Amino acid sequence: METVRCYYDAMRHTSADELADLYAEDAVHEFPFRMAGMPAALHGREEVRAAYTASWGSTPFRVADVVDIVVRRTDDPEVVVCEHIVVGEVAGRPFTIPGLLVLRIRDGLIVHNRDYMDATSVARMREAAAA
Repeated sequence: METVRCYYDAMRHTSADELADLYAEDAVHEFPFRMAGMPAALHGREEVRAAYTASWGSTPFRVADVVDIVVRRTDDPEVVVCEHIVVGEVAGRPFTIPGLLVLRIRDGLIVHNRDYMDATSVARMREAAAA
């Protein structure tokens, strides 16, 4: 699925523009596991762009790759579930952050995303950056 491939490319490039361009104008991007510095949800393509520009621009985590990607189709033709592991480093230390996305894609654009990141891994990454 092209939209999913482009999503992971945007993550690899840490490109908020590439990512936001995959979203419908009125899309919703939810973070069910609240992370410090991120709202519970982003509403619309431009909120996605702004939030990821700020987040990726300020994070000490440098993405090297996204691996172990598994995409599962569901009974709903618009919904896919994607598992992945983001691999990178913080302050010279290797880190991995597992994640899961539940994407609703309509006409090639993401209309809804539930973005589940491993909060423990993110917290450890932030601790390493502060040390």
